[in-house]
Amino acid sequence: VQLQASGGGLVQPGGSLRLSCVASGSITAVSAMAWHRQVPGNLRELVAGITNGGSTNYADSVRGRFTVSRDNAKNTIWLQMNSLKLEDTAVYFCNAEVNDGQGWDDYWGRGTLVTVSS
Repeated sequence: VQLQASGGGLVQPGGSLRLSCVASGSITAVSAMAWHRQVPGNLRELVAGITNGGSTNYADSVRGRFTVSRDNAKNTIWLQMNSLKLEDTAVYFCNAEVNDGQGWDDYWGRGTLVTVSS
């Protein structure tokens, strides 16, 4: 199972970016999916999560600005990021709980860099 994230880049404060992450490989089921982020020297933090039923949760720092969504048929999760701030600069990682036919496990993508700068 692999998770491939894309969509990061350089954006000015107040701008928007949309991140995508696709899970592929030997997948029989996907449960919760989420986006996390990490700034060098800091712990990785949860940004937003979504269950396969569509229930969502957000970090207080992004609620109202970011929107997480998913397509269960395509094993894909997105993160729409609006009104970006300097402090949103980080490497963003996608994460999914996946059943590969042998049982459930936690998988991570390699990360995509988001830089908010003027």
